[in-house]
Amino acid sequence: MLHCVDYCGLQAVEFSKGDYTALLIPEVGANLIRLADTRRGVEVLHTPTEEEIEIFRRRPQVYGLPILFPPNRIADGRFTFEGRTYRLPITNEKEHNFHHGFLKSQPFQVSKATETEDEVMVECRYYSNAGCDVIFRDFPHEFKCKIIFRLTSEGLEQEVVFTNRSQQRMPLGVGFHTPMRIPFAGGDDDDYVMRVAVGEQVELDNRNLPTGRKLPLTEQFARLRGKGLQVTNCDPIEAGFTLREIDVDGHPYRGAVVENLRTGVRTFYEVDDQTTYWTIWNNGGHMPYCCPEPQTWTTNAPNAADPVAEGFKAVEPGQSWSAKYRLYVR
Repeated sequence: MLHCVDYCGLQAVEFSKGDYTALLIPEVGANLIRLADTRRGVEVLHTPTEEEIEIFRRRPQVYGLPILFPPNRIADGRFTFEGRTYRLPITNEKEHNFHHGFLKSQPFQVSKATETEDEVMVECRYYSNAGCDVIFRDFPHEFKCKIIFRLTSEGLEQEVVFTNRSQQRMPLGVGFHTPMRIPFAGGDDDDYVMRVAVGEQVELDNRNLPTGRKLPLTEQFARLRGKGLQVTNCDPIEAGFTLREIDVDGHPYRGAVVENLRTGVRTFYEVDDQTTYWTIWNNGGHMPYCCPEPQTWTTNAPNAADPVAEGFKAVEPGQSWSAKYRLYVR
């Protein structure tokens, strides 16, 4: 099933396959605001209600699958690359940082939408250039961003592709500010734990920027690698981590897992090898979600002592870069 619908005044694309149904808002960052397993009654993501739709318009990062380009924070909104200084707007005055990137609120266009017996595919595209200068004036590279959603009876695969259409190498860092719904199928907060493929903890300063030090996991955060940590109805969490695979069901796993300890049902958020860093944030600890945020680079990587070691990369003129993510229920 694949069709256009109105969602609280926003044009949306609703699509289903097997037990899964999804809802996509192209005009607000191509944000897939809902993924549900209807047979189990599981809501994987934090979805805006009708009463929250204006909050969603202002803060899309706390709903669905909002893309961050670049991810997290850039100190003072400035960095230098190959002799060019990039000056980005200060969007967090308290910390004096550029925060959460350009694309999460931008209007994408649906460029393809197809359905077969096995799969529904929806592709959205955004072009940045001098004639559409919301991004170009601060980030003067012509580029195309393509986000492809493929829904099957096994869950959702999301692919993001950036193509550098400029004449210079383009800095690239990508993340998603994914709020995973907790509780996702009834019960209480203490019925749920989260596990994440974290390695070391990245020390952050009072502006939530890395200091350059990487530390062993605390006893609290070591639970993310073990039996799991309760991440809602708890103390605030805002922390950064390197990525190291964990064991899930006897296999190496790169991603986050939320488990209902009472029923054994789990929601999975799997990442590929382009993700090197996590931010984990629970918005004060008393919201019905926690965000394991995959990032291709460490927060503020362009300003690090060794940017490449922190995941910084550049895309050559005419070349493309891509990453894949999966969400599913087991």
